[in-house]
Amino acid sequence: MNIAAWFKGLQRDTRVVVICASVAAGMVGMAYAAVPIYDLFCRVTGYGGTTQVAQYDPGMIIDREVIVRFDASLARGVPLEFAPLQPSMRVRLGETALAFYRVTNTSSQPVTGVASYNVAPFKTGSYFAKLECFCFTEQTIAPGETMDMPVIFFVDPNMDQDRQLDEVQTITLSYTFFSAGDSRALEVAGAS
Repeated sequence: MNIAAWFKGLQRDTRVVVICASVAAGMVGMAYAAVPIYDLFCRVTGYGGTTQVAQYDPGMIIDREVIVRFDASLARGVPLEFAPLQPSMRVRLGETALAFYRVTNTSSQPVTGVASYNVAPFKTGSYFAKLECFCFTEQTIAPGETMDMPVIFFVDPNMDQDRQLDEVQTITLSYTFFSAGDSRALEVAGAS
């Protein structure tokens, strides 16, 4: 066997190993980056009913109104009662509104939970903005304690310019309360 041929084969094998290792490292890197990238995508586009987070109201209120319905659910096995205090409210686009959800611990132990949310129809997510929300913040509720948790929101008046949303008259804001130790809650919180 010729040394030059052996060396050429070694170089080729090394190149293949480097390429394979690079591809594997890239795949691991993309796996770690997938959740933050998906989160950013959802927040920018409103995909999947992901609402926007706003620092201030739009400063403009228009005459078009929508009905905002409120929905609440609990993950299986969470010893809480969780419900909106108002079933719905009529708001004008751009108008800041305040709604409350009530949670009661029905157990004899403190319960720490976290709520995730979305809106329906999903295509309204990029126009539904929350100024303040109890979502994704761990709440510890003492045994027998009841808490009223506020949501301050508005529907962006730019929704009126989106012809695909002309037929939308009702938006549903839905929260699900999970136990903070529930791995599903962490998945939902990370993906939303």
